[in-house]
Amino acid sequence: MVVRKPARTGSRPEAEERLLVEAAQKDPRRFGELYERNFGRVYAYVSRRVQNRQIAEDLTSDVFHKALANLLNFDWRGIPFAAWLFRIASNVIADQWKRAAKEQLVEDPPEMSAEMPLEEIDQRARLFQMVEGLPTDQRRVVQARFTEGKSIREIAQELRKTEGAVKQLQFRALEKLRAEMEGARG
Repeated sequence: MVVRKPARTGSRPEAEERLLVEAAQKDPRRFGELYERNFGRVYAYVSRRVQNRQIAEDLTSDVFHKALANLLNFDWRGIPFAAWLFRIASNVIADQWKRAAKEQLVEDPPEMSAEMPLEEIDQRARLFQMVEGLPTDQRRVVQARFTEGKSIREIAQELRKTEGAVKQLQFRALEKLRAEMEGARG
């Protein structure tokens, strides 16, 4: 009679993530793997709330610095590691708004009570990765247009292209992103 070990509870990705966390707790150099897995989601979460690319990048960096500094305090309870990162991000964003209010740089913080569903965060992270995969000129146009809020004319001047060429780059980029998003859905 063969005796087998009981099946592990939890999914394979959950088990892999737990092993990565434990490895990073023992050797902080292994934190890079957790960073790579979660950067897109955390950046999407932060950028949705601050709506300024420079600040979003800085705050995302702060999130991962704090996560690394406090990694030994992370206790695995079966909840995704990303949830812990989102809690850190939420605190970092709140701290940013408090600092900004003290400096009177910002009148009102954005609505922070409504939490973004994990599915929407994943979708934004995929979109962020898709934009990063665009050809250089298309990526620059999309980022300048939709992240930085620049006009077609401003982008054309920066890229030293005609406005028509910038519009064509934008059209092609959006068509490619739309096709990839539809392909990812089903």
